Formats: sequence, C-alpha cells, structure tokens
Amino acid sequence: MSGITIALSKGRIFEETLPLLAAAGIVPVEDPEKSRKLIIGTNRDDVRVVIVRASDVPTYVQYGAADLGIAGKDVLLEHGGVGLYQPLDLNIAKCRMCVAAPAGFDYAAAVRRGARLRIATKYIAVAREHFAAKGVHVDLIKLYGSMELAPLAGLAEAIVDLVSSGSTLKANNLVEVEEIMKISSRLVVNQAALKMKRELLQPVIAAIEGAIR
Repeated sequence: MSGITIALSKGRIFEETLPLLAAAGIVPVEDPEKSRKLIIGTNRDDVRVVIVRASDVPTYVQYGAADLGIAGKDVLLEHGGVGLYQPLDLNIAKCRMCVAAPAGFDYAAAVRRGARLRIATKYIAVAREHFAAKGVHVDLIKLYGSMELAPLAGLAEAIVDLVSSGSTLKANNLVEVEEIMKISSRLVVNQAALKMKRELLQPVIAAIEGAIR
C-alpha cells in the first residue's frame, strides 16, 4: 500500500490518540470497540489504521506492516525498540511502573538483608535491569495478567506492574514500595518508511507534534 498504515491498540491509547490524529486531519471511520474489523479506514483514502494488541505495536512497525504506531514506553522497553524511530513522547496514557508488595511485607528490610525475592511481572527486561542496578537478587516469574494475584497466592513476594490510580493494588491489599519509572505513550515510526514515504509521513508527524504542544 502506498499510503500510510498506523498501528494502534484498543482502549485508553486509542481514545487519547484520536485528538492527535484529528489535528493531523485523520479521523477513523469506525470505533474499534464497536467494530469487529481489525483494519479500519479513515476519512483519508491514503491512511488506514490497524488494530493490534498493545504489545504487538512495535513489532508491526519494526517489520514495516505499519508505518507509524503508538505504544507505551513500557512496551517499547520490553520490545527493545530495534528498527524504530521514536520521535515524540505523546504525553498520553500516563502511569508509572512500580514495585508493589503485600501491605504487611517489609520490602526494604528484605532488600537490606540480601534476601532473594521472587518477583512476578509481565515486564521481565525492565525488572531485570532495575533490580540488577540496585544489586537486589531476584527470581523473575513471567505472568501475562492479574499480577496482583501472585503475592496473594504465594507465587511471589512482590510484583512489578503499571499503576495509574493505585485502586487495584489497594483492593488487593498491596502497596507501592518503589517507583521504577514514569510511563507514557510514544509515537514510533518505521525507519525505512520515514525515508521512502517522507512526504506523506512528515506532515502527519509535524501535526501530531503541534497538537502535543
């Protein structure tokens, strides 16, 4: 396709991306929450949106199946960002990546003692780097969902996960014991597409940048 393909994920990122796309004159013709279609047209004949899992956005852009994508910093760090140009922090879908543990667990004391902690997370690369930098010994357990259950079920002493309001942690009697980093969504661009389709992509990127400002 000679036009532009944009990879987006459903939910919060899609919702918060709409005004930025609108600033670039791009309006999807259907809501992915209501449509079963995975490829959605827009008001422009030369622009389409593909709906993929959040964790797959960088892969679609890396391999050129999409020219542009919007992905959380958490997903990009885990992916490694190979072959991707990341020109803009969009300041949307903000949250933070934290270490959380059961309310009664003395995390600081366990770390001081040099205890070997079991940590459940979806974000293995980020967690590994964080604990290695602190010299904390951990066994990382990869989970795909419901991190909060891991400490409650005795699978792990703590979790590394994304937190926005903290209400899910509170509901499961967990507390934030450490913030690893702030997270927001980034615009990612396929490097080859940026060269080949420069005259198509550049105005879109510039308009999105203007909308953030």
